[in-house]
Amino acid sequence: MTPPLLRCQDVSKTFQTSQKKIEVLNNIEFHICSGETILLFGKSGQGKSVLLSMLCGLDDPTSGNIYFDGVWLRSCTPKQLETIRRTHIGIIFQNLNLIPSWTAIENVEAALEDILTSPKTKRKRAQALLEEIGLADRLNHLPGELSMGEQQRVAIARTLIREPKLILADEPTGDLDAETAEQIVYLLRSYIQKTNAALFVATHGSFPDIHFDRTLILNNGTVSPLSNQPMRKAIISTHSKNTLSLISSY
Repeated sequence: MTPPLLRCQDVSKTFQTSQKKIEVLNNIEFHICSGETILLFGKSGQGKSVLLSMLCGLDDPTSGNIYFDGVWLRSCTPKQLETIRRTHIGIIFQNLNLIPSWTAIENVEAALEDILTSPKTKRKRAQALLEEIGLADRLNHLPGELSMGEQQRVAIARTLIREPKLILADEPTGDLDAETAEQIVYLLRSYIQKTNAALFVATHGSFPDIHFDRTLILNNGTVSPLSNQPMRKAIISTHSKNTLSLISSY
């Protein structure tokens, strides 16, 4: 049996304030396999972004272990973790992090900065990818000249151009209309199907009703599988406010 690409083993995260300890995550256990797509639901403030930051080695758990491709992340040096993120884990941030003074194609080819190839080759790869995702006529537009959906596609292209084994997406459709959100999810799923990479999406609200291999719920610091298919469909299809109500009552 092929081992999981990523594995969380009894992971907890606690923050110390001036007055008390705040337990955000408690004994989290799950795994992600190559070729798998996972959707994680959780209300705002439940710790989804904290969990994602630990999955890519940007933060350490207070206790427990996270393994990526057989490597125990806490055993890695900062330099080794940086290499893992740069070469194997693609992160789609909630705030996109596009450089406002750079064009769409410059934002994407910047992800290849450390690749030992010619500027012409980098430009060619970035252009080909942007054209593939429907931005052929937006290559030289600044982020401020693009719609939110177009900005999101630029951010995704910047992630995919490194051909990561794992994509971690934090609210990738949060500010988008339903049609654009569906396009974004199909774009990500298409990459997974072509490359056998893995996709882990975190969201707090409604989400396009597109098949994911597994759906997880993050509630009160713990992660549990959502196996009830009627409820799963209701959560995915329902408007954001009702979605949170369903999650909190699950």
